Amino acid sequence: MKKLIPIVACLYVGLVIVVPALNVVAGAFAKGLGPFIENFGSEDLRHAVLLTLLMTAIAVPANTIFGLAAAVAIARKQFPGKALLLSIIDLPFSISPVVVGLMLVLLYSPNHGLFGSVVSDLHWKIIFSWPGMALATIIVTFPFMAREVIPLLEEEGWEQEEAARTLGATSWQVFWKVTLPSVRWAALYGLILTTGRALGEFGAVAVVSGNISGETQTLPLFIEDAYKQYNTELAYGAAMVLGGVAIFSLFSRLLLERFLTSRNSP
Repeated sequence: MKKLIPIVACLYVGLVIVVPALNVVAGAFAKGLGPFIENFGSEDLRHAVLLTLLMTAIAVPANTIFGLAAAVAIARKQFPGKALLLSIIDLPFSISPVVVGLMLVLLYSPNHGLFGSVVSDLHWKIIFSWPGMALATIIVTFPFMAREVIPLLEEEGWEQEEAARTLGATSWQVFWKVTLPSVRWAALYGLILTTGRALGEFGAVAVVSGNISGETQTLPLFIEDAYKQYNTELAYGAAMVLGGVAIFSLFSRLLLERFLTSRNSP
């Protein structure tokens, strides 16, 4: 029975993940290497890649700052609403990204949104534009950093920080010299997870972007659109780009875990 469990696990992973991934690779190179390379000359594909990188470049720093601040506040402070804040941080784990996109539409839609009149008066364009896409990406990715750092801060305690304050260090000096170095690997791990999630976000961005080719189409949306237009080779090629980023994030995570294990071992 003990030998059977790993076999079943490997078969399940192979059928659910490995076989579909290999099918994407086979589809991308179905007509050879030449057509595969030519597909990357698509202007819409290049725009989708750049827009995806832009959304990631906005969401990752924003959630890094928020996640570290929230982690320090939750692990080190006592304040009213602490449990509520922790529950809100976990909220994107439990609701569909499509619902996140719908919430943004109900808030910022110029015609029917709760803040629609304010958005119109200020001549802002949030829905069907990159600001709404950035907001959607930030919301679906903001739990990762906080959730990686909070347990480590709670486990380590605050003796070193209190000692630094006793010696005359300011709050900023304590954070930069004591707190941040103690959680740097957890923060890096959260950074990897946040980046991977931001690059692959589909549901929330699909709702708020309008999926306009060459304008508000990120790489996951581009893949779906290319496949629906029966341009399967282009869709598979773009999927390989996105999959390559995911594999890089996975190996970065594995290398980080191995480094942490070797570092903590006696």
